[in-house]
Amino acid sequence: MKDKKKLMLFLWACTLPALALFAVFDLYPFLRAIIMAFYSWSGTSEDQTFVGLDNFRTLMQDGVVWVALKNNLFLLIVVPAVTMGLSLLFAVLLTRKNNKLKESGFYRTIFFFPNVLALVVISILWSFIYHPTFGILNALLNSLGFESLVHAWLGETGTVMWALVAPMVWQAIGYYMIIYIAAIEGIPPDLYEVAHLEGASSIKQFRMITLPLIWNVMRITVIFFLINVFNQSFVYVNVMTAGGPDNSSQVLMTYLYGQAFGNGNFGYAMAIGVFMLLITVALSLISDKLMSRDSVQY
Repeated sequence: MKDKKKLMLFLWACTLPALALFAVFDLYPFLRAIIMAFYSWSGTSEDQTFVGLDNFRTLMQDGVVWVALKNNLFLLIVVPAVTMGLSLLFAVLLTRKNNKLKESGFYRTIFFFPNVLALVVISILWSFIYHPTFGILNALLNSLGFESLVHAWLGETGTVMWALVAPMVWQAIGYYMIIYIAAIEGIPPDLYEVAHLEGASSIKQFRMITLPLIWNVMRITVIFFLINVFNQSFVYVNVMTAGGPDNSSQVLMTYLYGQAFGNGNFGYAMAIGVFMLLITVALSLISDKLMSRDSVQY
């Protein structure tokens, strides 16, 4: 019993500092933000007026909020779909047992490199790529004779959201490719050898062996990536477009930031934050439900 008490004391001594830091820097601000959503507060004064659900009523009637939500949903659908699809494709190509590339290590490094860069650096880099006068994209299109495809990519409502998709996908592909490579390489080679002897094609091997055996990994990465897209979109939009043109690239987090630090309306900003929290939880539950299936053992 004494040894058990000593062990418990040791475990509490190890975990209490981390729990205290979590409570001070995560839990308390989180709860405080929810409380402030029911107040009117400029963020700098001591005057905090309780307004009940007024901030949420304003949110429901704010057209920019719904434009921002639509943009968030667009990114949450397109970016994960393209990223996961390409990541899985490259992972399969770089781990094929019967035709493994000698340069696979080099390709893994090249694909993973964008993930090392800071999101601000990536945003600035792609802003120069999209620049309407000296950007490399328009220069390339002009040199190839596709002048009709030249656009002010970040300055037109019809192209700005698609322009934001490219850097987000480019940054994330390598990270998830490495995860899928690790999952695929954990599958026993005997399964593929038996399938090959049975005459199964590469596509059938992927559908019947690879995909079922890495499904749980994909399920976790999709949920994780959805939350990442929701959060990281703030950096890309804030640096590359600042929500323009005419709020057409606004997302919920940039609008929240503008209301808090631009308009000094922290109470309304916290209401938007609570709205984002509910959406994030709902998306996580929905994606987890849609991707749930019985695990396959080998």
